[in-house]
Amino acid sequence: MADLGADASQHDTEQETSIIDEPSFAALVDRHRRELQVHCYRMLGSFEDAEDLVQETYLRAWRKRETFEGRSAVRAWLYRIATNVCLDFLRANTRTPLPHRQPALGADRETPPPPTDEVPWLQPYPDRLLDVVAPPEGQPDSQVVARETIELAFLVAVQHLPAQQRAVLILRDVLAWPANETAAMLDISLASANSALQRARATLKDRLPPRPIEWGATSDPAEAERALVQRCIEALEKADAASFAKLLRTDVRVTMPPDPFWIVGREAFTAGLLAQFDPTSPAYFGEWRALGTHANRQPAVAGYVRRPGESLYRPQVLNVFRVEGGMIAEITAFPPEVFPAFGLPQHL
Repeated sequence: MADLGADASQHDTEQETSIIDEPSFAALVDRHRRELQVHCYRMLGSFEDAEDLVQETYLRAWRKRETFEGRSAVRAWLYRIATNVCLDFLRANTRTPLPHRQPALGADRETPPPPTDEVPWLQPYPDRLLDVVAPPEGQPDSQVVARETIELAFLVAVQHLPAQQRAVLILRDVLAWPANETAAMLDISLASANSALQRARATLKDRLPPRPIEWGATSDPAEAERALVQRCIEALEKADAASFAKLLRTDVRVTMPPDPFWIVGREAFTAGLLAQFDPTSPAYFGEWRALGTHANRQPAVAGYVRRPGESLYRPQVLNVFRVEGGMIAEITAFPPEVFPAFGLPQHL
């Protein structure tokens, strides 16, 4: 499950005997900024917090620059600082996934509970930024590996791990750090690191959805996803709830972090769409326009609404899709505050 071309054997070999002036320091460390942000994002599940903690990582690195004597790679040094910055943040800010605060709309007694609880702080990560740190195209399965370890389902499952287990799992199974280096980075024994990894793997196995063969062996996932996104956009812009419903699995699940409201089932979700599309309904939003994008290596659609009497289409929601068998199995709907990180326009 190693990601981002981060195998320990490929650590940078930059060596400096002294890091003194600010321009030299910036030149040495800035190349790692984006991958450190991805690392912090995996630890925290929040794009905004990850940005803040990368800044804190660089501040700590600057203050400790005299302690770096070139005995290890700059990259390993920065990862150690970033990991501990995240652990300090998690110690100071208790974040525990919440049991669902209200019943799901459309659920019945036979509906099984979801494998994960609410993660109100969850935010999406723009693919345009992931592309900066993706493995080289020639690396086998680079895109598949990247997707497995950055999808929203993975991020949500990781948030259920205690902080130290979370760090060990990401360092070992995502970044492919050796066990002894992971233990040294976290200042724990090798036995403790191995034990934490086993417990973390067991938790993730219980909480992650199964990974089916998406789209089938003869179909191109990228092309199929583009077609699905285009059909979704057309259904939204035509206010065609029936066409949108054809894209959904019957057991589709919809969540809206940080809102506790959630929906289970195609019928319940489609009923809500019908009300939003109907000008005579009190739930009517207005006319929709949409743009396709990607978040967390998943297809996404940014929805804009033009309210009655207005001339502009304004940001309304970013829907991120988890796809199974060519149909939408899960929608995670984020508020319009996430649009700037994706470079999406503020109106259409």
